[in-house]
Amino acid sequence: MLDFDELTKAIGVALERGAVVPLLALRLPEFAQVAWRDGKRSARLVERRTAAAFRAAACRIVRDGDALAHASGSDCFAIAMLAPARAGRPPGVADLRCALERIAAEMSLSTGRRIETGWWPIRAAAEIEDFAQTFETALDRGRRERERAEMLATVGHELRTPLTSIRGYLETLLDEEPDPPTSRRFLETARREAVRLGRLVDGMLEFSLLDLSPPDLLAGCDVVETIGAAVDALLPLARRRGMTIRASLPPRAYAAIDADACMHALLNLMENAVKYGREGGCIAIECIAGKARIDVVVEDDGPGIPVGSEEAIFRLGVRAANERPGNGIGLAVVKAIIDRSGGDVSARASPLGGARFTVQMPAHPSE
Repeated sequence: MLDFDELTKAIGVALERGAVVPLLALRLPEFAQVAWRDGKRSARLVERRTAAAFRAAACRIVRDGDALAHASGSDCFAIAMLAPARAGRPPGVADLRCALERIAAEMSLSTGRRIETGWWPIRAAAEIEDFAQTFETALDRGRRERERAEMLATVGHELRTPLTSIRGYLETLLDEEPDPPTSRRFLETARREAVRLGRLVDGMLEFSLLDLSPPDLLAGCDVVETIGAAVDALLPLARRRGMTIRASLPPRAYAAIDADACMHALLNLMENAVKYGREGGCIAIECIAGKARIDVVVEDDGPGIPVGSEEAIFRLGVRAANERPGNGIGLAVVKAIIDRSGGDVSARASPLGGARFTVQMPAHPSE
């Protein structure tokens, strides 16, 4: 088993060959607590047992050419998927998650302790130069995916309430034949519940569709063209609210992201800006094309984001404090899409007075 320095060197060699290296990250969160409570000797014993369980589980699950690593004296374990792709196809998202779940389950069974997991596709040398940050990014992605699964389970449970209500009102109408005013009231209630049910279903479909297939590593699109199409789609809504859309765009900005996924993410952000912006106000969109990445900035003049909520709003079920309806899914969808492309999205206050969202996407290699 390698140490982390040896692992990063092996990943660097693979990157030089043009490969994308999936990183599987595992951590024992109780390690620091054991060291603080029971002392270093007990912590070392826990580390050795966990390392042995990691090696045994990983060797049964990953391929011979993949590299196992452990940072000595820490709670961190990693696997770099370096083995050649089978049948010309690299490991997919489902493959990575399955391997992580099996390894973590076996480690937990052997040690009796909880194991945190996550994964990240390493594409650039900068990601191994700051390997500690990349490792944390992988674990953070794992946390978000678990939150997403929990949210989907919650939404599935919530579907029962409107369905029960709709069925109850319809059965009453069919069985009891109430007077016209009562019938209308029942139908209006059933319609409201059906609309709420539709919003929940739409949110679930958006998230489930993100995981049907692994991202296409060769995909690319012109972000400038995508922004133009999104603006065209939003013009009717913007006109109804008396809003102006300003765009500062380069002639071309080709990013390494699927065109439909890019459209979905940017349209979601821009639609939010139009909805939450001030009536009769302004939306500003800027695209900055660099050699390594493409940045898109979307700003509005609405109520903005509460201080301290800049990261939380990208989690499932979390909404900014405002009066407009929402289910806390839209920004989480944006985050998931951009993460899959190897990019990032962030939020902060805008000079316009509202919110400023910045999307960073890797530039396409062909550019």
